[in-house]
Amino acid sequence: MIDINTSPRRPADLRAGDAVGLLAPASIVRYEDLQEGIATLTDDWGLKVVEGQTLHSGYFQFSDTDQRRSQDLQTMLDHPELKAIFAARGGYGCSRIIDQLDFTKFLENPKWIIGFSDLTVLGNHLYNIGVQSIHGPMVKSMSLIGAEQASLALKNMLFGEEPAYHCPPHALNRLGRAEGNLVGGNLCLLSHLIGSASEVDTRGCILFIEDINEYLYNLDRMMLQLKRAGKLAGLAGIIIGQFTDMKDNSDPTFGQTYTEIIAEHIQEYHYPVCHNFPAGHVADNRPLRIGAPAVLEVSATESILYFSNTNPITRS
Repeated sequence: MIDINTSPRRPADLRAGDAVGLLAPASIVRYEDLQEGIATLTDDWGLKVVEGQTLHSGYFQFSDTDQRRSQDLQTMLDHPELKAIFAARGGYGCSRIIDQLDFTKFLENPKWIIGFSDLTVLGNHLYNIGVQSIHGPMVKSMSLIGAEQASLALKNMLFGEEPAYHCPPHALNRLGRAEGNLVGGNLCLLSHLIGSASEVDTRGCILFIEDINEYLYNLDRMMLQLKRAGKLAGLAGIIIGQFTDMKDNSDPTFGQTYTEIIAEHIQEYHYPVCHNFPAGHVADNRPLRIGAPAVLEVSATESILYFSNTNPITRS
């Protein structure tokens, strides 16, 4: 597991003409839903897309069996020519295959892995073995209305340009400046990973969380799980992303909004807090470098997140 005082390695920047992998490591995907995203990667970004078998298969709700999904991903992890691996979509299934993967060759030749939601499993596991990844748009979501800026930001990040994100103020923000490795992802998966080999040590880090389609009482339970496991204490700061389509009991209601639930569980700590960050299960899902050293500045007028200058792995 990575030392909290160091940062994981950053894979090499992409260049036009690079070969990249595309697969579905979790839920089943319709190949026709990927055509616009594939065209973005090939025609607009100038990349060569190597398609995995899981784009064309199905096994109940999964893109394929656990064995074949892990084999598809293993092939791309080991592939010496691929410079990045894009997930077609998330859903559910990465937790079922993570322990079957061998990262030996991957660590000799690290490459970007891009995705969010269920891909939180891979992003956190990669953090523990010392490689950065990207929480960002997947190929299916690139075709959503309103996804243009997020897709462009992802391209810029992969090709070496570092973003600085500016967010408007929020009533529940807490002012201050934080520095640390950026970790996190989907709250449900972060809670689920506690006690496993993919659990992340959050001490000294900036934690990012987001989620979708959860009952408010379950959000409370997940935040409580993080708190009891020590994941909310000792943070440098916390970023609250988009919590979309949250649900409440019909009668009686839970009695708190999602922002109030989160604020209650972190009220005893004194680090900076940024609410309403533009990342999560939304079309405008701005990419984040998980594992990268980052700076979060929260003031009365705006919140700013930017990544410290770090040199990528040298390419020949």
